[in-house]
Amino acid sequence: MKTEPNYVDYYEVLQVSQSADSETVERVYRLLAKRYHPDNSSSGDEDRFRAIREAFEVLSDPERRARFDVRYDQYAGNRWQIFNQDEALNDHQRDQRIFHGVLSLLYAARRRDPQEGGLGSLHLEQMLGVPREHLDFPMWYLKKRGFVETLPSGMYAITIEGIDWLGHDDNSVPDNRLLPRSVGVAPAQNGAHADPAAGPS
Repeated sequence: MKTEPNYVDYYEVLQVSQSADSETVERVYRLLAKRYHPDNSSSGDEDRFRAIREAFEVLSDPERRARFDVRYDQYAGNRWQIFNQDEALNDHQRDQRIFHGVLSLLYAARRRDPQEGGLGSLHLEQMLGVPREHLDFPMWYLKKRGFVETLPSGMYAITIEGIDWLGHDDNSVPDNRLLPRSVGVAPAQNGAHADPAAGPS
């Protein structure tokens, strides 16, 4: 796939899902803008602040947001096909791959922003290339196990327990969440923690 050179994922910049309403967009923007404003001596970041402001200007304008959504859907649809839809996986195998896929993506988001890094459910659907109904059970399970939590912004985020489980997995975890299309989320093999249902030892 050929990447658009000027494409910026404004939803990722603001750490909100595509379904976030205008109030959520503004609330998250104010939170991030305060944190990364250059005048903030402890966490100020001029480049990050500029990016956050640009994202807010687009997502807070209905017409500009609608135009961006067209590009976003096209880009996400091409990029986030982690799973081969032609594979005949049974429910257990599919869930195992979704467990790992969700935790890997949330790990990458948390690593980029330890305090507020997370992803929305719609974002996860598009990134994993699976329909919402296939995420209902995995997300329920991961939350019950304590591997995933819900942030005040409504985004999903990986917990310390989830990171520890990934640490026992034989598969490597991406340094950022921009997984190339060729990457597959295969079940761990010969690992004591290949199955999340088995739990940490």
